[in-house]
Amino acid sequence: MMQESPVRQFFTSRNAVLVAILLAAGAAASKINDKPASALFQMPAIAVRGSQTSPSMQSHFVSTTQNIHTHASSLVELSDGRIRAFWFAGSREGAEDVEILSAVYDPVKEAWGPEHSIANREGTQRSLLRYVKKLGNPVAERAADGTLWLFYVTVSLGGWAGSSITAITSKDDGTTWSPARRLITSPFTNISTLIKGTPFLYSDGTMGLPVYHEFIGKFGELLRINNNGEIVDKQRLSSGKSTLQPVILIKNPQQALVLMRYSGASPARVVATATDDAGQHWNVPAKIALANPDAAIAGTVLPDGRMLVVLNDIETGRDALSLLVSADGGTTWKSIYRLEDQRGKPTELAGYMQAIRELAKATEPSITDVTGYAKSAQKNKCEAKKCGFEFSYPYLVQTHNGDFHLVYTWNRSFIKHVRFTRAWLDQRMEKSTNAEHH
Repeated sequence: MMQESPVRQFFTSRNAVLVAILLAAGAAASKINDKPASALFQMPAIAVRGSQTSPSMQSHFVSTTQNIHTHASSLVELSDGRIRAFWFAGSREGAEDVEILSAVYDPVKEAWGPEHSIANREGTQRSLLRYVKKLGNPVAERAADGTLWLFYVTVSLGGWAGSSITAITSKDDGTTWSPARRLITSPFTNISTLIKGTPFLYSDGTMGLPVYHEFIGKFGELLRINNNGEIVDKQRLSSGKSTLQPVILIKNPQQALVLMRYSGASPARVVATATDDAGQHWNVPAKIALANPDAAIAGTVLPDGRMLVVLNDIETGRDALSLLVSADGGTTWKSIYRLEDQRGKPTELAGYMQAIRELAKATEPSITDVTGYAKSAQKNKCEAKKCGFEFSYPYLVQTHNGDFHLVYTWNRSFIKHVRFTRAWLDQRMEKSTNAEHH
């Protein structure tokens, strides 16, 4: 048998690659041509009156394990009104021992249950039949059929820019989970897709998943996913190299405002875009007045149209975290409560440790020994006897009974939970308005 020449082999191989590329492009074009009919945003069913008519605000620690790196929490309401939280934790961000952990909050008992591992690198690797280097950033949503979906980031090669999105599902509110599966968000490399913002539903039962990219450019996108986990539509929310982690604030079935983390040059401000036709078209993104020191944002919209946002509304750092309200659809914002503020506080070790002990006790007065909280913060936030404070990656939801639940990273060591009622929110807004008039 005559052997093919090296030249012929080269062209044969090249043709095979070209054919593969053309087939992938054809598949992508087919997806575009098969784009589903547009759907309106689904408005969540929130009680007109909250579960408590009196102002109430309380805080807890969600996570309990000490001396580990803890970050990137999210929340989802369960079918019985309890709240399930998710976050990642391990020896350090990106380490092989990082796991996705979860715990459940009982609003009647006003207490968090024990934390459990939901997913880890080895288990995810076995399900996906591919090497997994690290994982992180879990977010959850309940699909139209009641299934709980948990999305998290997985990386096989390189840093976070090489991420893809993995999903697991649960039919019993998170007691048991399906094997992991990898979402196909790109017909070619299927990398550099990350998540942070709160998912939502469309009127036809599909799910909206805000995502972002970090490879070459940094920009936001919005995926539309059916109940089989297939991407049926993808929309670009921004472009360039400076916008991340979009948060979708749905005003009504047609209108939504998107706020994005800004990672470019000063001035550091939130970048926003909006739609008036349920996401078929988006305005040109532009900076707004909200400060944003390259940090994540969270938000939600009340039934009366008011918007709530939680963010680090400072020029640099993450040592202050605030709750802001807009009563005019996001045109103007008013800060009504400082959730955390350690600006100008001690950064030398002794003073820092005392400050952390006081913060831990203020978060949960029932704690009898705050030393472990201080040592955990020292491990994660101190270097060469100089320390820092961090309150970051907020995630805010309003439950069906009208209450608000917020979680965020507390000094990279624990997840903190803040629960407040609508009456408390109204009281804070009234105090803020009265203060302006005096």
